[in-house]
Amino acid sequence: MKTIGQLLQNKGATVIAVAPHDSVFSALTLMAQHNTGSVLVLEDGKLLGIFSERDYARKVALQGKASRDMPVREVMTEKVCYVSPSITVDESMALMTDKHVRHLPVLDAEARVIGIVSIGDLVKETLSQQKFIIEQLEAYILR
Repeated sequence: MKTIGQLLQNKGATVIAVAPHDSVFSALTLMAQHNTGSVLVLEDGKLLGIFSERDYARKVALQGKASRDMPVREVMTEKVCYVSPSITVDESMALMTDKHVRHLPVLDAEARVIGIVSIGDLVKETLSQQKFIIEQLEAYILR
């Protein structure tokens, strides 16, 4: 099974991030531009939190608050689940399922953000692996 580090090598390690003082509106705009459901909240390279569509829906829209002037730090999720590049895709998917999250930052040994994976990335990789196994079994059977 592939590790998250191997997945990032193929996927790329682009990280979409905002600062804690950036407005919720600017974070949403960035998310729309990059077609992603979350952005990391970083300050001086340190992971402070994650801001997601879920945060916006529950902590801004449903509360009737305005997103243009509200800083991300007021509504971000501070307790962030994350993984190391050595963890497997299966282990990451189990963590996402258990914690009910859709995005996992990837941190190196020095706690620096080196990437992020989504549930979609993990499902795509799992399906690719299953397809490979099926093709190998079919080739074996047809020998």
